[in-house]
Amino acid sequence: MLKEEANISFIYPSLHEDVAAAVSHEIGSTWFHQDGNESSCDNEYSTFVTGNFECNSYACSKSGWSSGKVTIHIMGFPGNGYTAVVFNQRCKSCRQLGIFTLNEQSYVDRVTYRLKKWAGVSSERRIYFRKETPPHRRDLCEGCKRGVCEETKLRMYR
Repeated sequence: MLKEEANISFIYPSLHEDVAAAVSHEIGSTWFHQDGNESSCDNEYSTFVTGNFECNSYACSKSGWSSGKVTIHIMGFPGNGYTAVVFNQRCKSCRQLGIFTLNEQSYVDRVTYRLKKWAGVSSERRIYFRKETPPHRRDLCEGCKRGVCEETKLRMYR
């Protein structure tokens, strides 16, 4: 029995105001693309955000987990438009999709950095300290399954 309907991926138009405010001094305006037609995108980049997951199964013994490698696929559109798709993960115990809680600051940081880079604005990359974590599990990552996870891309070129 599941706790709630879980999605494979998420978009966060509610965070656009924070993204727009963060880039407003360097980029005149930006807009959030949410019509589902990605054929007009002219830039793409995958990276990671952080977040927490709760197991979606009442029957599972694992209550939850956190991850610093939650795939986000950012697409840029003409006129400083963008969309960002964040991909869910599965529980390693029962393989159900997790109930995801995004670290919103990591999302805003990653999206604004990428928008500035695409607009030709130099900005300092934030330094994140890596924690020792278990290895990335491609079989549990929905971004890997769709071929957009940075971990999958890195393995292809090794």
